[in-house]
Amino acid sequence: MDDLHVPPGPGAPRGLRVPAGELVEQFSHASGPGGQGVNTTDSRVQLSLDLATTTALSDAQRALVLDRLSGRLSGTVLTISAAEHRSQRRNRTAARERLAAILREALVPALVRRPTRPTNGSRRRRLEGKRRRSETKQQRRRPGPE
Repeated sequence: MDDLHVPPGPGAPRGLRVPAGELVEQFSHASGPGGQGVNTTDSRVQLSLDLATTTALSDAQRALVLDRLSGRLSGTVLTISAAEHRSQRRNRTAARERLAAILREALVPALVRRPTRPTNGSRRRRLEGKRRRSETKQQRRRPGPE
């Protein structure tokens, strides 16, 4: 098994390389496509990576990933399952691609929202709409004793 390469993106400008020794693969019977062969082959793949001990992440990246993926983790271990293909080899590839995508997405820095002010035109239109609505409601009222 080769190292896992995560392509460059925001948060990891040079990408990541997860050593093959840090990835743990487990195989089991998969439900789904495969006919009678599904009962005899271990085509389902569970790929695990301990995010707390991996050498692929810097300390800042590790803290960000552990925080963002906290709902998916068991302790500090991220586990991905793949059983959508009939062959073990294709499921291994699918699990590795999914793990790379999850890591890349978790490393994207949060966008900072810059506060903006309403434009003069939008303020004018809003107040004009309120004025029109108020006039409509006043015309519906019962006339006073004049």
